[in-house]
Amino acid sequence: MEVKVGDHIIPQVTRFKYLGSIVQNDGEIEADVSHRIQAWWLKWRRASGVLCDKKVPLKLKGKFYRTAVRPAILYGTECWAVKSQHENQVSVAEMRMLRWMSGKTEHDRIRNDTIRERVGVAPIVEKLVENRLRWFGHVERRPVDVVVRRVDQMEESQVRRGIGRPRKTIRETIKKDLEVNELDPNLVYDRTL
Repeated sequence: MEVKVGDHIIPQVTRFKYLGSIVQNDGEIEADVSHRIQAWWLKWRRASGVLCDKKVPLKLKGKFYRTAVRPAILYGTECWAVKSQHENQVSVAEMRMLRWMSGKTEHDRIRNDTIRERVGVAPIVEKLVENRLRWFGHVERRPVDVVVRRVDQMEESQVRRGIGRPRKTIRETIKKDLEVNELDPNLVYDRTL
């Protein structure tokens, strides 16, 4: 099927960039994870003058990192159906940044938890879960929309089973996040917490 705008034919692609995120035609997020990590490193390089300065206290570097650099990776991650390999990629990149910021290498034999504590930065995986759960609360509290419900029903009724394990969905990811943190899904309606 061809899509035309005037005389121009829009080419069919396997992935494209939309609002800063990479959307793949197979529904996976590998390209978006890689893109976010690259954006994160770009922010890191721009801020490295402050983050790698030995005269700046480590706690101040950590605060600067949390406010200026970390949002580059967290943008758009609310709806990622992450797998452990994605969490690992993001964690490894963050630890490289934190070690570099603190002037330590893996050869110094200092544990990751110790580095995080000195810098004052929580693990990025915890922040990913926090963002997903915040987004889940917003989605659950939204007014009921007939169009959205119909789309959800269409997706479920038109899914064909393929060979192998089905793709991990955001619903599975949220369910796991709620179970791990021992949270009740009905808490989203109690705004006093």
